[in-house]
Amino acid sequence: MTYKEKFIKFMSDSGVLTFGDFTLKSGRKAPYFINTGNYKTGAHLAQLGEFYADCIREHNLQPDILFGPAYKGIPLSVSAVIALHNKYNSNAGYCFDRKEAKDHGEGGMFVGQQPKAGDSLVIIEDVMTSGKALKEVLPKLQTVEGVKIEAMIITVDRMEKALDSQYSAVQQAYTDYGIKVYSIVTIKDIIKAIEDGIIQGAEHLEAMKRYLAQYGAQ
Repeated sequence: MTYKEKFIKFMSDSGVLTFGDFTLKSGRKAPYFINTGNYKTGAHLAQLGEFYADCIREHNLQPDILFGPAYKGIPLSVSAVIALHNKYNSNAGYCFDRKEAKDHGEGGMFVGQQPKAGDSLVIIEDVMTSGKALKEVLPKLQTVEGVKIEAMIITVDRMEKALDSQYSAVQQAYTDYGIKVYSIVTIKDIIKAIEDGIIQGAEHLEAMKRYLAQYGAQ
C-alpha cells in the first residue's frame, strides 16, 4: 500500500474515520465524520507523525521549523518533528505559540525553537474547516521579520466549499495568504480506498459521492 492508503486504514482502525449520519458544525448532514480526538495514545501519535513526515517529504519541503498552533497542533508538531528525524534524518526544530505572551522568565510569544529571519516554517494541523487557526496564528508569525511560511500540512482535505464561498478553506488559504496547504489525503482518496477494498464502507459510497457533488468546492 502507498503511505496514503496506509493512512486511511490507520484512520479507520483508530476510529477516527467513521461512517453514518452526522450533523456537522456547519449544519450540513454528512455520511462520514473525522474525529481526530481519537488519536490519543503514544502508538497513534508515533504513527501519525510518520504520515506527516511522509507528506512533507512527498512535497519536497525543507522546513527549519515545524510549527504547531496551540493547542491541538502542539503534539502533532512534536510527533512530526521526531518522525522527520527518525525516518528521514532531517533535524528540524519545533515551535508553538502561547495563547498569551509571557511577561516573566524567558518571556515571548513562542515556545521551542524561536523563529528568526531566514527560517522556513511548515505549519502542522489536523484538519482545516474554516481556516480559523491559520488566521489566528499568522499575525503572530508575521511579527518575526524575514520568516518564510513554506506550507501548511493537514491530515484530510474534505474538499468542501465554505458556507459563504465556492472555495474550500484550503483553496482560500492560498488565495488570501499565498500559503499552500497540503493534505496527507483527500476525501477523494478515501472514496477510492473504499472502492479498492482498502477499508470497509462500500454501503456509504453513493452517499459520499452525492455529498461531494453537492458541497464540493470548485
